[in-house]
Amino acid sequence: MEHSMKLLESPYARISSGKKTIEIRLFDEKRQKLNVGDIIEFSKLPDLEDKVKVEIVALLRYKFFRDLVSDFGMEYYGYPKDYSVNEFVDSIYTIYSKEKEQQYGVLGIKIRLLNGAQD
Repeated sequence: MEHSMKLLESPYARISSGKKTIEIRLFDEKRQKLNVGDIIEFSKLPDLEDKVKVEIVALLRYKFFRDLVSDFGMEYYGYPKDYSVNEFVDSIYTIYSKEKEQQYGVLGIKIRLLNGAQD
């Protein structure tokens, strides 16, 4: 199955370059439909013209963003290994509220960039 998701410019650049191999989302109704082996087409905000396709290689269910982020090195998120976990988690809370995190839980989508997927 193929899914579509939107990304801000910075995470889009990290995914399309192959540096970011885990995308973090709420485990909401849309993400509950994801399965290993599915394809995600990410579109870069704001114009949604640039697109990149990835394959889901693992789904990592967690209750809290901090637990997910702490279980994997910052390199998985496209950052240097010494990048601050606290800063990264704080940046996630600018996108998702703690109330939504508590309501849905979180999902790490481990991905593999598909060759030739970049426009």
